[in-house]
Amino acid sequence: MGYANILVSADLGEAAPGRIRLAADLARRFQATLTGGAAHKVPIPILVSDVYEAVEHMERNAGRIRGLLERARKLFAGCAGHEIRTDWHSDFADSITHLVEQARAADLIVVSRRGPDDEDPGPLGVPPGPVVMEAGRAVLVVPPRVVRLKGARIVVAWRDGAEVRRAVSAALPLIRDADQVYVATVGENAQAEGVEDAAGHLTRHGASVTTHLLRASGRKADEIVSFTARQDADLIVMGAYGHSRLREWMFGGVTRDLLDRSPVCCLVSH
Repeated sequence: MGYANILVSADLGEAAPGRIRLAADLARRFQATLTGGAAHKVPIPILVSDVYEAVEHMERNAGRIRGLLERARKLFAGCAGHEIRTDWHSDFADSITHLVEQARAADLIVVSRRGPDDEDPGPLGVPPGPVVMEAGRAVLVVPPRVVRLKGARIVVAWRDGAEVRRAVSAALPLIRDADQVYVATVGENAQAEGVEDAAGHLTRHGASVTTHLLRASGRKADEIVSFTARQDADLIVMGAYGHSRLREWMFGGVTRDLLDRSPVCCLVSH
């Protein structure tokens, strides 16, 4: 099995064309439908004198948002091309809520990295954190200026738990196609983390797998990124460990560091 429907967040930021082209390439590869999604609430008028002025302001605001969504649709259509099946969903709604709702009919969601040093994607932009936490689907987080995911070499950042197990299951279509998969854990005891069991599972799926115990002297995320670079891999499969509270999205140190700074794509599941 592969991916039947890939959902990509469409906005008007500088990273959007590359992200959409990457998602379109995956859709082409797996003969999937590529669905673009964008949304924005219509701002409620303030400081108006009467109901007629409020209606006028609402119509003007709706027209402005409608224009933004139409620009996003045209960008999506242009970057997706004509070689794949496409679909488009936009709405006057919260951008995060809309993307999470559209995820009910998707196998994989593609969004951009949103670290503190990354470009602001504008009013239609969607940060990865809340999508990872709410969507119930694997999320592919794409760094700026990355326009293709080859996936020939994949690093599984293993930590035995439900999150990474779900991420590995969601990544199986890519893992089966990979030339080499590296199951790596940062710690003192690889056997206790179930690394060999995980590697054996992926081998039964036809993957070429090796296991690696990484001993980090500093930040674990830095060791994972360094190992990924040494293997010339372009995808990290990882679990997202964290919790949500009042729409503040909190992740553990390794998850947060990779979502903010990873130079390669991360396929993440919570």
